[in-house]
Amino acid sequence: MTPGVTAGQRFRSWADIQANAARGAGGLEALGVGEDDSVALMLRNDFPTFEVNMAASQLGAYAVPINWHFTPEEANHILRDSGAKVLVAHTDLLAQIASGIPAGVKVLAVPTPQEIAAAYNVPAERRVAPAGSRLWQDFVAASAPRTAPPRPSRGSMIYTSGTTGRPKGVRRQPSTPEQQAAGAQEAATFWGLKQDPAIVVLMNGPMYHSAPAAYGMASARLGLNIVLQPRFEAEDMLRLIERHGVSHMHIVPTMFVRLLRLPDEVRQRYDVSSLRFVAHGAAPCAPAVKRRMIEWWGPVVYEYYGATETGVVVWHGSEEALRKPGTVGRPVSGAILRIVDEQGRDVDQGEVGEIYLRGPHLSDFTYNNDDAKRREVALGDLVTVGDIGYLDADGFLFLCDRKRDMIISGGVNIYPAEIESALIQMPGVRDCAVFGVPDEEFGEQVCAYVEPVAADSLDAGQVRAWLSGHVARYKVPKIVEFSAALPREDSGKIFKRKLRAPYWERAGRSI
Repeated sequence: MTPGVTAGQRFRSWADIQANAARGAGGLEALGVGEDDSVALMLRNDFPTFEVNMAASQLGAYAVPINWHFTPEEANHILRDSGAKVLVAHTDLLAQIASGIPAGVKVLAVPTPQEIAAAYNVPAERRVAPAGSRLWQDFVAASAPRTAPPRPSRGSMIYTSGTTGRPKGVRRQPSTPEQQAAGAQEAATFWGLKQDPAIVVLMNGPMYHSAPAAYGMASARLGLNIVLQPRFEAEDMLRLIERHGVSHMHIVPTMFVRLLRLPDEVRQRYDVSSLRFVAHGAAPCAPAVKRRMIEWWGPVVYEYYGATETGVVVWHGSEEALRKPGTVGRPVSGAILRIVDEQGRDVDQGEVGEIYLRGPHLSDFTYNNDDAKRREVALGDLVTVGDIGYLDADGFLFLCDRKRDMIISGGVNIYPAEIESALIQMPGVRDCAVFGVPDEEFGEQVCAYVEPVAADSLDAGQVRAWLSGHVARYKVPKIVEFSAALPREDSGKIFKRKLRAPYWERAGRSI
């Protein structure tokens, strides 16, 4: 079997993808893209997603993925902040953000393929590029392949949902050969990815997120067979596993929940015995959900904990998950993890504190154009993403809460400050507070409390409509409440904890 990527009824071999990447690199270089420059891509998982990433890597440029759901305003921030010289986008997504593309950014369009159009209900007129647009495939065909040795790879610059303000680009130094070798070993150990013609990878996580991007590109570098699911749907995932003999996947706990909600007769209909290594991360997984998945799929479920900034720091397998319900694992070899109090002093074993960590091999990073933010999250050479937890007597890490306000919904980071910034501009809003509340399926959902200028002057529908024009749909609060006077601390700051606590108390959990 020729190794490559399957997408719906389409197939492209790695030889063809690599040839297109070489031509793409030559074309991008002719457009002036070089080391430390940025190439943005707003692509769903498709053949060109791999080609653009590979082309940018050859040039020593950063590949900058943009969330598919972003509004023109949100996309504009990333394009400007990253200094992107080129944007490659599916045609329907290009239409979505057209007004936010800065002047001077060269645009290459990718016609939205049939299986993606069907999954996202893309109308026919948005599947084709506007008149005068230059297509990626035409650009590649017209470009001479780059034959010079590849420059040191920068990888992707992922814009991560931080804890305040807008997303920040995690900009790394070039990887050394030793770090690249260590990364390959990490992919083999923690994701099970290695050169093996028997491995079949199912990709359904969006590659604008750091973990799916790293997982997908690690699979690509190894030349593994990859099957792309255009959009996660639980029964369709089972169908693809059986049809293609899928052995490896990277998924998030929300997918586990949806799979377990399928009727027993549906789950039993499909043969999933080919599965060998299912990695998950990005959000906490309820112990009961983890146990049921292991009972169904066998001891093939592995979990890791880390961040865009750090890579994998903590990891464990199915046996440890059953023995230590709720753990996210133990620190991996070469990683450093400290749990500290408010003064930065190490806490005792079993005591809760803020988690600071460092991965074993990734090159150092800063936040693009915002080194001050990088310093804010540092403790020596360790960084925090705002999680609070403790280590048990055996060195297993348990997460308890998040010190900062970041919301994780379905494995996606959402930060309230951005939503609050948009909402406070709405006519009739005096003040507001946005935070996460429990959700059985997604882990958390967005809740907004609004203090209106005048009583009964606003309703939830108006609030959602306003926000829909300013932030991506998944950030729009499902719950909107109104209060004549929001609780405040002595400083005047809204006391979010008093608003948030009752929801979590009723759910019987804190994360």
